[in-house]
Amino acid sequence: MPNSHPSKPTPEPRNAYRVFRPISTRWMDNDAYGHVNNVVYYSWFDTAVNAYLIENGALDIHAGETIGLVIETHCNYFASLAFPQTVDVGIRVARLGTSSVRYELGIFGESDMSAAKGHFVHVYVDKLTRRPVPLPTHLKSVLEALL
Repeated sequence: MPNSHPSKPTPEPRNAYRVFRPISTRWMDNDAYGHVNNVVYYSWFDTAVNAYLIENGALDIHAGETIGLVIETHCNYFASLAFPQTVDVGIRVARLGTSSVRYELGIFGESDMSAAKGHFVHVYVDKLTRRPVPLPTHLKSVLEALL
């Protein structure tokens, strides 16, 4: 009988990602165990993706009619990170749907291999109705560059 369990997640190299965003750790990111707490990684995911979209004119958080809502998120951890340290968040797009995107992210310290990796899925919706809408043309082209 074939193994029905997925393979164990493993770290990935930097070259598995298309673009990077540096983020400085903060004193408050460390937990009682002396390393960055797991919840901070999700904040880094959000910061890296949204900053990339804003900087590329694909997301207007003030006047835009389309917003991305997170409907799924996941993270695997491989090595500890701690304040004071700058991390690099690698971004790629794994799947581009009609109204959704699966982003995959790698968190890197000084190593060439990821200290953590994860994903989240955005469903893009109308800002007022919160109903799914097709990806706007410019957003889609910015995301295609990350495939």
